[in-house]
Amino acid sequence: MARQDSAETVALQALGWLAANEDLLPVFLGASGASVSDLTKGAAQPAFLASVLDFILMDDAWVIGFCDAAGLRYEAPMQARAVLPGGEQINWT
Repeated sequence: MARQDSAETVALQALGWLAANEDLLPVFLGASGASVSDLTKGAAQPAFLASVLDFILMDDAWVIGFCDAAGLRYEAPMQARAVLPGGEQINWT
């Protein structure tokens, strides 16, 4: 996933999945410090979308649940995250 718009699309799908998940949404809001109203504003901000993917990537079960619901390969969130701000791989050599 090399394109910013494709990565943002995956992240927007993740945000929608997260917003619809009554059990997981409060966990994300608590961890991120965001409010429900921040979700709408954040949908237009690549850095916020990156934080959504960061959150989902913390647990394999969340990745699987999201990808199964969205019809995506399990690698898609990680690939999208790499394209969004802050996702660059650090090369120590």
